[in-house]
Parts: sequence; C-alpha cells; structure tokens
Amino acid sequence: MVMFATLLPSSDSKNQAVSPINQLYVFGDSLSDTGTIYNATGGAYPPSPPYFQGRYSNGPVWVEHLASKLTVTLDRAHNFAAGGATTGANGSYGVPGLLTQVKSFTTAHSQADPQALYVIWAGANDYLQGATSPTIVVKNLMQAIESLSKVGAQNILVGNLPDLGQLPSTRNTSNSSPLSAVTQAHNLSLAQSLKGVGAKVKIISLDANTLYQEAETNPARFGFTNVTTGCLSAPDRCRQPDTFLFWDGIHPTTAAHRALGEIAFSALQVGQRSS
Repeated sequence: MVMFATLLPSSDSKNQAVSPINQLYVFGDSLSDTGTIYNATGGAYPPSPPYFQGRYSNGPVWVEHLASKLTVTLDRAHNFAAGGATTGANGSYGVPGLLTQVKSFTTAHSQADPQALYVIWAGANDYLQGATSPTIVVKNLMQAIESLSKVGAQNILVGNLPDLGQLPSTRNTSNSSPLSAVTQAHNLSLAQSLKGVGAKVKIISLDANTLYQEAETNPARFGFTNVTTGCLSAPDRCRQPDTFLFWDGIHPTTAAHRALGEIAFSALQVGQRSS
C-alpha cells in the first residue's frame, strides 16, 4: 500500500481533526465532475467509453474516493462541479463557473450544514484558457469561500494546482514554462490568501501540487510506470491504466484520483490549516 503521510504538512498542537462529516458538497471543474456535463449533454460528453460514466477519467474521481473513506453515502454527496468550469461565473460553452455553482448552492441553502464538508478545487481552466496572472483567479476562489462561510459553512477543503506546464498536453509546448510559472504564482497567492480566512472557518488544504511532484519524481512509489503521457495515447491502448498518472492529456487516471482522495482524507484527519 502506498503511504501518503510525507505528502502532508506537519500538524501542531493548535490544530484538531475536522469533526465527523455527514455531507459533502463539491464545487469545481472536470477534476471533480461526476456527471454534470455528461448529463447536460445527454451522455455525449465525455464519451463513454473511453471515459467512465461521465467522469473525465477511467473510473471514480477523487471526491468519490474521499466520500467512500468518509462513509458519506451517495444521497449525501452533492456535486456541482462541471467540466470546463473556470473560477468566474461562466466557463467555455456556457458551463457554470465556480461562482455560479456556489451561488446555486447559497440560493437554495440560506443556512449551510456546519457538519458538511465543502470542497473547492478550480483554477486550471482559467490558465489553460489564457489567464496569465493569479490575481482574479484567486480573488474568485476567495469570493467562493466567503459566500459559503456567510451561510454557515465551517469546513472547507481547498485544492491548489498541479504544475500545468507539465501535463501531457503542455509539457512539450511553448506554453510549458509560462504555465509552470503561473501555477507557482497561483499556489503561493492562494496559500497566502487562505491565511486571512476567519477562525470560524476551518480551511483544509489539498496539496495536489506536491502529490503530482512526488508521483513524477518517484513514480514507482505509486505504482506508476508512465507519468508523462496520457494512457489513451499509448500504442497498446492502455492495457494497464493503473500504471499511468494521466488518463488523457490533462486528466489523471482513477489510480491517481485514488491517491488524491487518500491525501484529502488524511488532511481532514489532521485538520491542518493552510500554512
């Protein structure tokens, strides 16, 4: 079994584990989408096969692995995430962006469940679609957090971004270095901004960036043999998908999603605030 403890920030005596989670609310993009776009397009996209039942992967995505670890049943896991979403109001092709997703929730819930976990992971599409500064992107993320906290959300898990310049679709392009630079700037700005969140809200960090770095520098530790190309592009048509970090040019395999779910679960047990 792969061990993930070294991927987590160290805890201190002031931090306590998050109280038992009874519901899960998810906001974000294709990394967390469990069928929003698939259902909206009548099952046309992402096509199944080769994608798994509306996921942008070959199996369950990380929030599903996390829900299973938390023993949150399907009827208590509410997913607003949509493939193609940016952090603003709308993404490409009218896809509801992060702020629209959160507004849909707050409009329907004047009082949030304080025992629920609220997940925010977005930003990649902003940069992949041309944003060159984290200023507006991080501002949108913080606005989403504020909107949730105003209706009573107390446990908010926020993901940073993996190196967008080292995805299979970007690593050998002229955009690789700029994307790597803006990813670093985004993660630094987000971490700094999260320090200003009020004490009534517990912020839990999902350090996706470190996980991807660990997988790329020590793939055998995760059971990977290929961390640079998407499984779907492999000549053998992907006979051993669990040995790949990436399913396609952007999205991780369900094996990688499982690892993300594991570190998210561990972070919740630590109750670590961003640092």
